[in-house]
Amino acid sequence: MSQLFGPMKEGTDNTGVIHIKDMEASVFRALLTFIYTDSFPFMEEDKLQWHQDLLVAADRYDVQRLKCICERELSEQLCVSSVMSTLALAEQHHCHGLKQACFKFIQVQSPSCLQTLIASNGWDHVFETYPSVLKELIAKLASNHRK
Repeated sequence: MSQLFGPMKEGTDNTGVIHIKDMEASVFRALLTFIYTDSFPFMEEDKLQWHQDLLVAADRYDVQRLKCICERELSEQLCVSSVMSTLALAEQHHCHGLKQACFKFIQVQSPSCLQTLIASNGWDHVFETYPSVLKELIAKLASNHRK
């Protein structure tokens, strides 16, 4: 509401056209499709990126059902190469269930996979941006190791 009618209205021009920045047109179209049809929109080629982009859009416009669907889909797509970027996304958009799915995925990985995680760009991003998440992850790994 604030983007369309309130203080964020500066995104409009004199013709009444609203410019949506920081979002691909296909993602916004998919968001509208979901709002009007209550059905999950067609997936683009890169399923992981598609679900991440839709989750961001759903969070931005407070479409909770779509956000939950994207969280579930992302939880099912976790792999060593994507788990850290997904963890950062979960933290940024307050997706507790997705965050826990990432932790659980990391906890069951072998030590060699953990080395791959640490070497990834996603690790650096989480390390720099969300140090509290790493503390939480390390605590979970330590408690899992003691068992």
